[in-house]
This record gives sequence, C-alpha cells and structure tokens, in this order.
Amino acid sequence: MYRKFSADYIFNGYEFLQHHVLITDANGVITELIPEQEAGEGVERLNGILCPGFINAHCHLELSHMKGQITKHTGLVDFVLKVVNKRHFDEAEILNAIEKAEDEMLQNGIIAVGDICNNTLTIPQKTMGRLSYHNFIEASGFPPSVAEQRFNRAVDFYSSYAENFPTSSIVPHAPYSVSPDMFALINDFPANGLITIHNQEVAAENELFETATGDFLQMYEKMGIDISFYKPSKKTSLQTWLPFFAKGKTIISVHNVCTSAADIEFEKRISKDKHHKFFYCLCPNANLYISNALPDVKMLMEHDCNIVIGTDSLASNDQLSMLEEIKILQNNFPDINLAMLLQCATSNGARALQMDNVFGDFATGKKPGVVLIEGTEGLKLTKKSSSKRIL
Repeated sequence: MYRKFSADYIFNGYEFLQHHVLITDANGVITELIPEQEAGEGVERLNGILCPGFINAHCHLELSHMKGQITKHTGLVDFVLKVVNKRHFDEAEILNAIEKAEDEMLQNGIIAVGDICNNTLTIPQKTMGRLSYHNFIEASGFPPSVAEQRFNRAVDFYSSYAENFPTSSIVPHAPYSVSPDMFALINDFPANGLITIHNQEVAAENELFETATGDFLQMYEKMGIDISFYKPSKKTSLQTWLPFFAKGKTIISVHNVCTSAADIEFEKRISKDKHHKFFYCLCPNANLYISNALPDVKMLMEHDCNIVIGTDSLASNDQLSMLEEIKILQNNFPDINLAMLLQCATSNGARALQMDNVFGDFATGKKPGVVLIEGTEGLKLTKKSSSKRIL
C-alpha cells in the first residue's frame, strides 16, 4: 500500500518543487517524488508546504522540568548558576516533563535530536523509539585536577547510553568549563567522531580567554572554583579550543553569538588541514531568552558555513519547535530565503548528526518523516504558521 501527497510546495531537503507528488510505502519509506501528471489517482492534496522531518541538532531534554524556572534576559552566568542550583526536582516530576517535551517535539515535526545528557534520566523515554537520538554525554570540569574523575563519570553515563542506543559520544560542555586535560581525554575517547560544544554564547567567553577578565570570573567565585592556575591563551574562545581536536572530527559548534569573521576563517583553515566537518548550530530563541542577542547569521551565510538549528532546552525556551526557531531567523534576517532555513533544519542537520542515510531529504529509500507547514503566505512564514508531523 502506498500513500501519495501533494501540497502547494514540496521542499525536498534542498529546494522547493511545485506540481509534484511525494509517494511513500506503508512504512513511510520514500519511493518516488514525481511530477503530478505521472502520479495517477489517490493523491492526498494538502494546503501548505511539505518537507522532511526536522532535525533538532541541539537540545537538553533532561532540563524539560525547568520550563519557566529561570528569568529571561539575565545573562549566561546567571543562567548557568540557576541551572546548576535549581535543576534538582523530584525524579517523577522530571520524567513526566521529559515525556511531555518529547511529545511536543514529535507533534511539531521533529524526527531526530542531538541531545545533551548529564545523567541517565532520559533513557527510559528514549528507549520507546519515537524519535531518533544522538546522545551527547557532557563532560565538564575547569580545574585540571578534576579532569580524570569527571571524565570517568562521563564514561559511566556513556556506557549506560551505549547499551541502549547505537550512537553516543562524550563531549565538552563549553570552553569555559573544560580544561586542556579534559579536552585531551575527550579527543582520545574511541567513540568520539561526533563532537558538540557550546561556543561563544556571550562576549565574556572571549574575554576570559583573551585577557582573563569578564563575568565568568564571578561565576567561578560563586561556584567555589579556584582558578589561580589559569593563564589566558590571548586568543578568542574558538581559536583556543578548536586545535585541541585531532583529525577527522564532525564538530557542531552551538550558539556562536560572538563568533567573528576572523574566527570563521580560522575554523575553515583548521577544518581543511584536519579534515573536520564543521557545523554552526543556531538556537535563536534560547539566545534571546538568555541574553537578548543573536548571532550574525548573515555573516555565517556569507562565509558558506554549514548551519544547523536547535531548540536548546525548555529551561531557555518557551517551546520545542523548529519552526518557531526558523520564524525568529526569518524575521531578523529577511534576506535569507526559506529554502535555506529549511535546509538548515533538515538535510544539514541530518549530515551533522551523521543520520543522513535515513533522514534529511526525500531521496528514494530514506525514511525522513513528512511534515506539513500550514498558515504560510507563499514561501513566507507568518505568525500563524505551524508545523505538524503527518507521517
């Protein structure tokens, strides 16, 4: 049994098509995408845009219980301190919030997620198999003296995930929370071909590495972390951490609010020399929630950067909807067309999470999910635009 779909537009993962029909088998595997005159009868005609399932390249499902717990626009240091101090809820409440958050992602058209994990609480929900996950087991510890202990804890979490899921890796939380010693342990871990890291979310991160000044010094003090050992690299954050990784990594750099053209040029040189596949992940609603700032997306586009999109967590977002992230980008960067933004949310994301053999586009043989975007005006999203998974 086959299903046939047509719509005002079909986005195939790379470009818009009109007057075409998408055909899948009963299991949702793509069989054909053909001109409508060749499709025959039985076509389900829909209003809006059909596209592959969204790839959420950056999420913290385990923080779903913190929705509304942190005041907006107070800055990253305050946000980090509140996550650390307020994340401890009753386990049943956490698990219930995780289930509801996954429901929300599924309903909004997300099919795969790059999820940050600092514990094992998301495993029971993920084993239900409703969404596909790459589990990024986060390691942190700024003083070199704690690197081995903290890394071994991450290895224990990794083992729990590896027992249940085919793809997981151990990753650094952020440059300001990981020592060179920890970077070395992460780099050498055999399963770590795919890495993600929070990068240059605020200006203070660059200040820390360039001059050993800025708001992060206050954070260390409040957390009781002695950084008397620390010597600044006198380089930006990205230019400090990227050389720690050996050849052939896929790296997803998340946020990039304070990434400069010089950082991008540096990244491109290093990635070429070391054969990295480098992706810049945008989480615009979280950036506005925390610091009321956005990355220079136009600059990233002009430098031909590989861009993907994430929702971040409900601790820093009001919803888990990739379409809402795209709306923010469209509204703030109107020169970027919808095809490019949808590509970031589908085929680019699938490549970044190394899931493009199954997800990301409507190529024959793939099972990418089918999403309907409604409430559009031609190829423009409106406030009323919404997305839903139909297959």
